[in-house]
Amino acid sequence: MPYRRRARRSDGIVGSAFDRRLIPPMVIGAILNPVNSSIIAVSLVPIGAAFGVPPSQTAWLVSALYLATAVGQPVVGRLVDLFGPRRLYLIGAVLTLAAGVVGTAAPAFGWLIAARVLLGLGTCAGYPSAMTLIRREADRTGHESPAGVLTVLAISTQTISVVGPTIGGLLIGLAGWRATLAVNVPLAIASLALALARLPRDPRPRGLRREVLPVLDLPGMALFAGALTALLVFLMELQSPPWAALAGAVILFAGFAVRERRAAVPFIDLRVLGGNVPLVLTYLRVVLAQTVSYAFLYGFTQWLEDGRGLTATQAGLLLLPVFLVGIVVSTTTGPRPQIRGKLVVGALTQVAGSALLLLLTGTSAIWTIVAVTVVLGIPQGLNNLANQNAVYLQADPERLGGSAGLMRTFMYLGAIIASAANAALFGDRVTTTGLHDLAAFAVAVSLALVVVTVADRSLASTLSRRQPRPQETHA
Repeated sequence: MPYRRRARRSDGIVGSAFDRRLIPPMVIGAILNPVNSSIIAVSLVPIGAAFGVPPSQTAWLVSALYLATAVGQPVVGRLVDLFGPRRLYLIGAVLTLAAGVVGTAAPAFGWLIAARVLLGLGTCAGYPSAMTLIRREADRTGHESPAGVLTVLAISTQTISVVGPTIGGLLIGLAGWRATLAVNVPLAIASLALALARLPRDPRPRGLRREVLPVLDLPGMALFAGALTALLVFLMELQSPPWAALAGAVILFAGFAVRERRAAVPFIDLRVLGGNVPLVLTYLRVVLAQTVSYAFLYGFTQWLEDGRGLTATQAGLLLLPVFLVGIVVSTTTGPRPQIRGKLVVGALTQVAGSALLLLLTGTSAIWTIVAVTVVLGIPQGLNNLANQNAVYLQADPERLGGSAGLMRTFMYLGAIIASAANAALFGDRVTTTGLHDLAAFAVAVSLALVVVTVADRSLASTLSRRQPRPQETHA
């Protein structure tokens, strides 16, 4: 989409349009995380069968990616600012390539977990690199908000989330579950080739010892990673809870909070929450909504294969209505500025969809399964965009970047909780009883989402603060 207005860059070079050569590497870098988030949904059952591990263990493949991403995303975002998008993009592509090779050749289940951790770290670079490149091009062209480019980025990430399980099912049908890891090899090679050919070179980095290490807040990162890991260990073993891990998580989180409030440049700026109750409530809604969304994505998919007896390909196809309805809903309601109404409807339909899971059995007709996925597609399209709008409107404008990053951390926390719930409720085997237990859990979490949304009176006045800019949808 060419821009006719001409603007002079700070280096004196005149630019008139966004450099379209940047779009392919930005898009392929940004989709690496969502494709690996969604494609694994149909791989869990065949992986468990291949290595003889129960669902309570295969859930680690989900949690490992999100744990690495929750810690890595803020780190990589800061490194992009310090070293430039091209360098971090290339490093991320190399890590993704290594993860694809390790996962494809994994001789044991532990190697798969290591591959997912590498994927979580490697795919952290694509999105912040893309956003930095967009900002630089906006400065060069004189256009503050290149909405067309942002839209391309948003649609690409949401689309890959739509087709991820379906692609995974087709790959498994053609070449087995290892193909869902091997797909990262050509994607990473394409990323490397496009980045080397099209991304502009970064300026020389500043001094590592004097300027970079203090900004990285290594103690804060270590405390945060340790606390999340300890919490995850506790959540994944709820059948016989390791209370020492929970105690360790509490201590480490407390130490993290003390450290971040005292740090000159904190890893996660907890001050963005200070006195901002509406923003805290929005983060709580994000956790609740994403917990249900990911519990359905991973738990329901496993049940379709083990409980309903479908193939991975068939399960992937049956998930399409969820994401297709989500895209339609977000596209049609996105231009409307109302936030509270979207969140209320999204929460209520999440309750309804979760309750409908209680009606499914191992002999349920396909059309009833499709009906459930259609209902669950509505909150998929409403909650994500509405919560993103709320963060933009409620956050301190001077700390908007930190607030948006923190929102993604809460999204990943919801995914981790969902993975732990799947592990606890399914145990050693995926059954219809386990699905109903998961549905009851989802109903309870969804009801909590309704209460938090309805009780949040600040949402009624949120729109009066300022109008949101073009939205980006994250998978």
